[in-house]
Amino acid sequence: MAEENAAENTAAQAAPQVQMRVLGQFIRDLSFENVMAQKGVSGDVQPEIAVQVNLDAKKRATEHQYEVAVKLNLKSKAKGLEDVLFLCEIDYCGLFHIEGVAEDQLHPFLMIECPRMLFPFLRRIVSDITRDGGYPPVNLDNIDFVALYRNELLRRQAEAQKANA
Repeated sequence: MAEENAAENTAAQAAPQVQMRVLGQFIRDLSFENVMAQKGVSGDVQPEIAVQVNLDAKKRATEHQYEVAVKLNLKSKAKGLEDVLFLCEIDYCGLFHIEGVAEDQLHPFLMIECPRMLFPFLRRIVSDITRDGGYPPVNLDNIDFVALYRNELLRRQAEAQKANA
């Protein structure tokens, strides 16, 4: 029994421990265009919102530090109409210190786990901006960053196949 525990402890020590710390978060770019207010239109409308998500990550000059950006574009139209109510674009970034992640797993880690850490803060900002713009607060649904990452890989593979054909 003691030999089994010793073997498990040795295996646990051999596997590198993943360490991730959020060093900082910031808004790189933010735009909220209240089209309906600019046109002088008022009244009760039901917004229909389209959301686009883009992710980006890059290594920083300091060892083990990375910058991850989540870029959201929201376009709201009045339900049943083509009138744009508002446009919101936000580029939200996080600075991360990451150690113990295998090189082949670093890209998925940066594009899945880091945005997952940033998302609750980004959701709050979008909710506040839309509420302060005179609309019901937009409470973004959770984003499945794993599915988003897989879809991007498939899209890139398809593009590569087209380019080679």
